[in-house]
Amino acid sequence: MSQGCLLVIEDEPLLGAEISRHYRKSGWEVEWVTSNEQARKILLRESFDPLVVLTDMNLPDGNALDLMEETRPKQTYAEWIFLTGYGSVPDSVRALRLGAYDFLEKPCDLERLDMVVASAGRSASAQRRLIEHAQQRHKRYSPQAFVGHSKAAQNVRDLLERLTQVPFSALVIGGETGTGKGLVTRILHYAGPRSQNPLIELNCAALPRELLESELFGHEAGAFTGATGRHRGLIEQADSGTLFLDEIGEMHLDLQAKILKAIEDRKIRRLGGEREIAVDVQIVAASNRDLEKMSRDGEFRSDLYHRLSVFRLTLPPLRDVKEDINQLLPLLVAEFNAKSGRQVRHISEEVWSQMHNHDWPGNVRELRNVVERCVLFSDGTNFPVQWLQLPGQAATATVPSSYGEQDGIFIPLDGSMNLDDMDRHIIVTTLERTGQNTLAAARALGTSRETLRYRIRKYGIKSPER
Repeated sequence: MSQGCLLVIEDEPLLGAEISRHYRKSGWEVEWVTSNEQARKILLRESFDPLVVLTDMNLPDGNALDLMEETRPKQTYAEWIFLTGYGSVPDSVRALRLGAYDFLEKPCDLERLDMVVASAGRSASAQRRLIEHAQQRHKRYSPQAFVGHSKAAQNVRDLLERLTQVPFSALVIGGETGTGKGLVTRILHYAGPRSQNPLIELNCAALPRELLESELFGHEAGAFTGATGRHRGLIEQADSGTLFLDEIGEMHLDLQAKILKAIEDRKIRRLGGEREIAVDVQIVAASNRDLEKMSRDGEFRSDLYHRLSVFRLTLPPLRDVKEDINQLLPLLVAEFNAKSGRQVRHISEEVWSQMHNHDWPGNVRELRNVVERCVLFSDGTNFPVQWLQLPGQAATATVPSSYGEQDGIFIPLDGSMNLDDMDRHIIVTTLERTGQNTLAAARALGTSRETLRYRIRKYGIKSPER
């Protein structure tokens, strides 16, 4: 089994031949050259793609550190290991600064060299997987991922295109719940210059004030009761990357002051800590409330609002851009087909009509939930209109079942149940009528047992198998 490609740059014929022969026997695909110029040709112009470069420091035509500095940004990620006949402090410092994997003096024990080369190969492979993963996310979260034919959607895409090209420090995203603020944040991060660094997300409404402060800034051991060890806060974890503060309008005012100071100073102090830690974080703040009005009313710090709103982006509600449903619906159907193994392809005029006549108070999130339910409960290639259950539709969903006297499930459409509650109610009722038999319930609902089990787990329904 091949270990990968190894480039050996060594001008001593005996040593170069011995190293090449040894690593070929160990399963490496080895290329041996004797000068910087030959190595440059391989690294920049040929198809040989080394995981590891093992090179002498001083070569007849120059220092190999110059070669590394020139070629590394232009090639696929590789780890560099340097060998030298004498120790040089400036060279070793420069090698580490440039990102060299190791710096070894000749003569080097072969067993130790084997260990270093193997470790460098694993490191390079891992780094390439991370880079590939980041590139896939970059493609997935390009500005074009904000779907829609409407003028408003096009304006959002145009602004995202521009924002991903500049290193902005802070941005505020406004819009109703479910309009896609999380998606926009991922586009800004993964399509922007910080895509290789962390994206940390926090819902400010999900935690009480004391816990929120600890999560953001971290704490030292003994900072408060229960703090048994050091904890790196989310701001520190997001260093060189992006911090997404969702529902920031729910954050307590005194904590807003600490956030403002951290943004201004680019430094934080852990709870119970004695030193400040430098951080470089891009802040994306989102709220479904009007932060500008809140700042005027004293409900949100005006200085923090103006610091965060370097750029402002407001996402349109779905009821104002219903033409975007024409593009969103097929994409969502395809997504849930892939997840559930369904083959829904045909969408009737009745479905389109009901979709366009509904005002979508839950916006795109509500649309996703409706499509997910309909695809999972589909039987065949047609999009099942009976599972839409939108206001104005008949208030019953027929379940083809022979269990019990009733053959229908009745759902109130007076606003007392949200979509997930309706979905859960249908499943629970069907399980009760089938005596908690998931196979029979799946048949009654016209779905598979695996799909039903997925929904049972999703809603936390306890159902003993029979």
